[in-house]
Amino acid sequence: MMIVIAAGGTGGHLYPAVALAREFLLRDPANRVLFVGTARGLESNVLAHEGLDLALINAKPVMGKGLWGAVAGLCAMPVSLWQCLRILKMRRVDLVIGVGGYTSPMMVLAAALTGVMRVILEPNANPGMANKAVGPFAQRVFLAFESSADSFDHSRVRVVGTPIRKAFLEGRPQGQEKSKPFHLLIFGGSQGAKAVNTVVMEALPELMRQLSQLTVTHQTGESDHARVVEAYRRAGIEAQVRAVPFLYDMPAVLRGADLVVARAGAMTVAELTACGKPAILIPLPSAIYDHQTQNAKVMEAAGAAVLLPQSRLTGSALGLTIAGILGSPERLRAMGTASLSMRRIDAAEAIVRECYLLMGGHHDANRSVGAAGV
Repeated sequence: MMIVIAAGGTGGHLYPAVALAREFLLRDPANRVLFVGTARGLESNVLAHEGLDLALINAKPVMGKGLWGAVAGLCAMPVSLWQCLRILKMRRVDLVIGVGGYTSPMMVLAAALTGVMRVILEPNANPGMANKAVGPFAQRVFLAFESSADSFDHSRVRVVGTPIRKAFLEGRPQGQEKSKPFHLLIFGGSQGAKAVNTVVMEALPELMRQLSQLTVTHQTGESDHARVVEAYRRAGIEAQVRAVPFLYDMPAVLRGADLVVARAGAMTVAELTACGKPAILIPLPSAIYDHQTQNAKVMEAAGAAVLLPQSRLTGSALGLTIAGILGSPERLRAMGTASLSMRRIDAAEAIVRECYLLMGGHHDANRSVGAAGV
C-alpha cells in the first residue's frame, strides 16, 4: 500500500505522523510511506534523521500571519493543489492522511478530487482551522480528545488518542521510587520558545542554590541557543545544565526526567502522559484558538500538571513552583500517577486498523500485535 502523510511545520504535527508511519511499516513491511511537507518547517531535518521520505510542496500558512500573509497563503493554494494532484498520480497513492497545519488541506482535497481514500488526525482539544475545513472531505476523523468531536460529522469520528512513538513506552515507569538528585527537563516546543527560555534563565540560578544536586536538560531552539548557554555560563551553573538546540531522542530524555516544564501542544501532552511525567505547562499564548490552554487544562484537571499562563509568568513564580513540586515527594508522585492514568498508548494501532477496515482489508498483509479495537 502506498500511503501519503501530509504533516509538517512543527513537531506537534510531525511526530504523531512519524508514529503512524512506523505502525504502517510494522504492520506490513511492503507498505510505502511518503511525507508531504514544505521547506519552511522541521520536516526536512527530522524525517532525514528518521529515515523517512519527504516530498516538498509550496503550501504557506494562512491563519495567524496577518493580512498579507493570509493573501500569500491563499495565492499558494492552486500551486500546492496541482503539486498534490501530481504526487497522487505519479505515486499511485492508496491512502492520504492529513495531520493538520497548512500542509494538509490541499493534499486531502486532492485525494477527494481523485477518489483516493483520505482520513485526518486532530490531536488537539480544540481543533485547528485546517482540519475543520477539510473535515467534510475526510472519510474518517481521528481525534485525541472527545471535546473535539462536535466540530466534525459524528458518524466519521473515532476518538483514539494521539499516536506516539513506541520508544516512549520503554524504561522505568513513573511512580516507582527514585532517589535524588532530581532531573528537570525544559523545552518550549520543537523550535524552542524565547519567552520560556528567558523566564527559565531567571529562575534557575536561585533554584540551583536551593536544590544543589538538581540537574537540568534545556532544549532552547536553534535561534536562542547561544544566548541561553552564555547566561548559564555567567551564572556559573553550566556544569549542571545541559542546554541543547534540539532533542532528537526525546523519548530517552523524557523518560529520565522527574519533572517537565514545557508548552502544552497536543504531542507534548501525549508524550508526558505516555511516560507518566508530572509537568508545569506554559501554553503558547499566540496559538490559534488557544488550543494549548485547553490541552493544559485537561492535564491540570486530572492533577497531572500545573498551568502557568505566560502573561503572569516570572522567574520567581516558576522557581517557586518547581521547588514546591520537587520538595514534596508525595505531590510529585501523585502528579506522575495522574499523568500515567491519562495515557493512550494504542492510538497508532487503532488508526492503522481502522484505515485497513475503511479500505475493505484489501491491503491487509499482516495484523498489528495488540492493536486496539475500534
